[in-house]
Amino acid sequence: MIRSRTISITVKKKTGDAFDAILKIPPKMMPDAKINDAGWWHFTGPYGKSKLKFNEDKSNGILDHQYVDEVSSWDVPMQVVSNGDYSEVLITLNKPDELTDVQFDQRVVEIGEMFNSMKSILESKS
Repeated sequence: MIRSRTISITVKKKTGDAFDAILKIPPKMMPDAKINDAGWWHFTGPYGKSKLKFNEDKSNGILDHQYVDEVSSWDVPMQVVSNGDYSEVLITLNKPDELTDVQFDQRVVEIGEMFNSMKSILESKS
């Protein structure tokens, strides 16, 4: 059985605004993030050289993405769901084969912290 965890946050932004802001967030979270012509963000992450690519569908709030670092590779389902003047942002983390259960549990904690940092950035006025 594949292990997975879903993490969600509520963001004080309308869905379309939250969606657009998430697409632009990599350089706000990883100062060395640069995007190439193929749509991959490249940056240095906690596990070395990393890259991230969104596979977005704004009309359905889908921000699925691929994340690859020097240790593991993830296909991450992500969705932005309307909640009035707010948005719910959900990601599901499926354990990559190359990680042990302990490593996966640690990554879930780290990604949860990163998700909370993302919320703060999305809700900031800047």
